[in-house]
Amino acid sequence: VQLVESGGGSVQPGGSLTLSCAASGFTFSSYHIGWYRQAPGKERESVATVPSFGGSTMYADSVKGRFTISRDDVKNMVFLQMNSVRPEDTAVYFCHAYSWTDVNGHWGQGTQVTVSS
Repeated sequence: VQLVESGGGSVQPGGSLTLSCAASGFTFSSYHIGWYRQAPGKERESVATVPSFGGSTMYADSVKGRFTISRDDVKNMVFLQMNSVRPEDTAVYFCHAYSWTDVNGHWGQGTQVTVSS
């Protein structure tokens, strides 16, 4: 089982960035997928989730209207489109896959996003 995030980097406030997460080793389409982030000295927090087999996406209030989560069950990938980024979006972003029969799920190694002028 493997989740590999990519697409992180440095971006100026107001800019955009797209994170990707490539999954392998499990039935991706059966899993709910979430993006989480952890800033220095802070707890890991949920950013956005996309359920398996359709359904509504969910977003943290802090990113609503700015971030968009999507998934491609053919390519076994999930994306996080980040627009109008702010310095407070600076964090390590993690991909997490879980299901009702695999509640602990699987985590990626994370990708760093730094928003700074």
